[in-house]
Amino acid sequence: MEKRNILLVDDEKAIVKMIETVLRKEGFEHIYTAHTAKEAFAIVEQKQIDLIVLDVMLPDHSGFELAPKIREISEAYILFVTAKVSDLDVLTGFATGGDDYVTKPFNPLEIAARIKAHFRRFATAGTLPVENRPKQYHFGHFLLDEDKGELIVEGRTVSCPTQVYLLLLYLCKHPNKVFSKSELLEAVWGFNHYVDDNTVPVHIRRIRERIEVSPSQPQYLLTVRGLGYKLVQGKIT
Repeated sequence: MEKRNILLVDDEKAIVKMIETVLRKEGFEHIYTAHTAKEAFAIVEQKQIDLIVLDVMLPDHSGFELAPKIREISEAYILFVTAKVSDLDVLTGFATGGDDYVTKPFNPLEIAARIKAHFRRFATAGTLPVENRPKQYHFGHFLLDEDKGELIVEGRTVSCPTQVYLLLLYLCKHPNKVFSKSELLEAVWGFNHYVDDNTVPVHIRRIRERIEVSPSQPQYLLTVRGLGYKLVQGKIT
């Protein structure tokens, strides 16, 4: 984890310093900081950033405005920090490219826990010996290449943010199995507390927008009313 590049973006320097101090104590070494959207974007352009802690309220542009621009050049995991707690604000954060969010005031240890959980889940996604795990998951219309970390839809590689990819990968590994929202949060995010109830449905929608011919009428990633979600019609090779 100490090799991961983390970017902290907040106009309140005391908050940035507090989070940075905690992360360094947790073993993270490569930490970059920015206090404006312009500074943050410049760092993302220059460095290979793996995770961004992004405040929504910045002096020049909002985090909601910055996230889509970041998504054009980076698949870094984006953790929004916000004082806004309405459902609309949360959905806006996810819609603009965010992967998770935490509300102010917060305990910096919670930020550290979320970051560690994300990197742990990402690291273990491919820990099985190569000879014992499939390289590709075929579902007719699309396939997920685990070794390359690519989603391919009708022969075309489709951009897939980290958390969307990890959720799809988990579902691909367990075809035709129904998972509740809490089970998916535990398996993919690493915890099921402090996470908004919209997190899984929003990421399910983001997957459908990539793999379904008609996202509003899904054929692969189905909702099982009252139970959860399952990925169907697939075969593993």
